[in-house]
Formats: sequence, C-alpha cells, structure tokens
Amino acid sequence: MTHHAETEKVLQVVDGITDEIVEFAADLVRIPTVNPPGALYEVCAHTIGERLKSFGFSVNYVAAEGLPEHSPTHPRVNVIGSRAGSVSRPLLHLNGHFDVVPPGYGWTLDPFGGIVRDGRLYGRGSADMKAGLAAAIYAAEAVRRAGVELRGTIEVSGTVDEESGGMAGVAWLAQKGLISSNKTDYVIIPEPLNVDCVCVGHRGVYWFDITTYGRVAHGSMPFLGINAIDQMNKVLNAIREELVPELATRITDMPVIPSQARYATINTNTIEGGQANQLMQTPCVADRCSVIFDRRFLPEEEFENVRGEVEELLKRLSIRTPDLRYDLQDRLIVQPMRTPEMSPVVVAVRDGVRSVLDREATLVASPGTYDHKHVTNIGGVTDCIAYGPGALHLAHQPDEWCGIDDLVASTKVLALSILKLVA
Repeated sequence: MTHHAETEKVLQVVDGITDEIVEFAADLVRIPTVNPPGALYEVCAHTIGERLKSFGFSVNYVAAEGLPEHSPTHPRVNVIGSRAGSVSRPLLHLNGHFDVVPPGYGWTLDPFGGIVRDGRLYGRGSADMKAGLAAAIYAAEAVRRAGVELRGTIEVSGTVDEESGGMAGVAWLAQKGLISSNKTDYVIIPEPLNVDCVCVGHRGVYWFDITTYGRVAHGSMPFLGINAIDQMNKVLNAIREELVPELATRITDMPVIPSQARYATINTNTIEGGQANQLMQTPCVADRCSVIFDRRFLPEEEFENVRGEVEELLKRLSIRTPDLRYDLQDRLIVQPMRTPEMSPVVVAVRDGVRSVLDREATLVASPGTYDHKHVTNIGGVTDCIAYGPGALHLAHQPDEWCGIDDLVASTKVLALSILKLVA
C-alpha cells in the first residue's frame, strides 16, 4: 500500500472498532485501581496484558520487587507489550498509568461504573488516564488490522503509582533499562491534555519541609514557653508577604496551561503542629510545627536559586526573630522538562492532529509533572511528549468523564504517529 492508502485504511479501521475501544476503556474504569493504597494493580495489569497478547504483542509483567510500596497485599505490577517489525529500531513506546486517585465526594453516579452516556465515558480514571491507555492499545491494533507492516518496534506499557510519583512504575522500568535511550527512541504518554494539544514538558517541582521548634510549657502558662506554631506563623507570613509577590513577577515562555500556571508558584501543602511525639494533644505549649511546601519553578529559574531564596528568607526572619529555631529539609526535586519542538515525535503527532482534526495542534506544557521526568532523567530518552484524550481540568474531579469523540480522534492520531515513526 502507498502511504496515503495506509493512512486511509488505518482511519477506517479505527472508525470500525469504536465500540470495542470504548468498551475496553470502560472495562478499565470498572477496575478500582485506587492509589493509595494501590488496589487491584495486578488485576488491571493482567487485563491489559491479555488484551495486548490477543493483539500479537509479547507481554512481560514487571513487579517493583524490593521497593517498600510493593507488598503482598498491594503488589506493584507493571505490564509491557512489545511487537517488533523487520528491525528492532526505531522503537516507539506508548505508556499510560492505570492507577487513579480516590473518588472523593460529590459524585452523582458510580465512580467505577464505567458508564457511557450522551457521548461520554464517566468514571474515576476515565480521563486520567484509562481512556488514554485504551487509545494507545487500539492505535497499535488499528495499524495491525489495517495490514501495515512495521519497520521498527511498538511497545505499550501500563504502569503504576504515577499519582504518587511513579517510582514503582515508569521510574522502575527506566531503572531496569526497559525504557532507555539504549533501546527506546520515542515515548508518547497519552495523558489528558486536550485532543488538539501536544504537551512538550512541565514545570519543575521543589517540595520541602520547614520545621519550627519551641519550648514546651504548661498550657495555662504559655508565657513560660515558646510556641512553635506561633513561630511557624511568622514563617508563613514572611513567605506570603516577601516570596509570593516576587514569584508573581516571574513568567515562563514555556506554553504552560492554564495561563496562570506560567508563573512561579508556592503552595502550603500540609501543616502539623503540637507536642513532639504525641498522637493526641496535651495541655502544653506546642514545641514543634512542620509544614510541607510545594514550590513549582520555571525553566528560567535555576534550582540552586530556588532553594537559596527560601534559605535567605529564613535567615532574614531569624535576624528579626532571635528565638526562631528551624530546619529546612528537601522532600522532592524535579527539574523542568521540555522536548524540542522539532523532535520527530512532536512533528509526528502534530501532523496526526492536522490530518485527523483538520487544525493545527497547540503546543502546551503541563502545570504539574507526569512520568516524562522519569523517561528523560532516568531513561535518558529526550524525545518524549504527552498526547491523549480528555480534558486536564476534569482530572481528579467528581463525575470525571472523557468524550467518546476525543477518544476516537486521539486513537487515530496515535495510529498515524505509529505509521510515521515506526512503519
């Protein structure tokens, strides 16, 4: 077949298997792979693996053995399917996580019902990102059913724990060399960032803890102690009055969506205070208070400066507050990611969007991180993007849904990308 004939045939195949794609996505939603604690991962991995086997993939299950989160009760099991053409390279890896956040309150229908209604698939994980997984699997299958011979290799993986950092998922696969620049040329992660957008990266993350220390005293005579919560309040005020206005002046040229997320930001994540080593509060002055902060930084900001300005703020506050005692500890550091616009994988997906949707794809960057960081930082694969069905603002929301039209369109785009990159 000519390239044009292959393209038309693949698009026709996707149209013909729409019901099958939707039903498989709904089946995945019906498996409540809630993280935490990491429920039913093995069941979901095998559901994906059996479908991949039926589509001609060789399948490998990869457990994160040795990591603390992998346990007999909640095993961390990933699945990879591989289908090679005439040569092993180039290799395109399509990756999606199948863990979902807890449903929370506010649902008007069963969060794990996999309900299809009025052109939408509803349920926790429908957008983030089980529809994306279905699109990836059926994009590869559409190429096979169209009779197109692969030149290189296509891989599809379903992985765990992305919602909690991905260390037992994509990070583990990269550490084991299963996603690696030694074998992997391109990676597409079908996260929900809108069907006409290609995501080329994300901002950086700096999570850190500040702990203030006081002096315990009887709660009826607080003047005899130093209250660590009061001390932390001074830290919070300094961050709000000195750091936050400064961050509001910093904006990146990276196309982060929504537009407010183009600015550097800081969020107070968790506050815990009271008497040290006590589960229940006592009639005492609090001698310890800890806060976790979530600082999102821009590619234009050097991490050393990001951390340094927090240290400088605390030093200035110490001068004004001589009895302030504190610790600053790093919790998580993720550097910003950005794939070049002319990367072959960016070009392929943009061409696919143009062909399927008859409009130009918008290049965007994610406000939060996703498994791109592990693909590049650990696996060394620089040609990585996110592209998939679903709207980002619906992720983690009550009554989460993914449009069927978007699911079908993204399956077509991914299938055309496979044709361009490895067929």
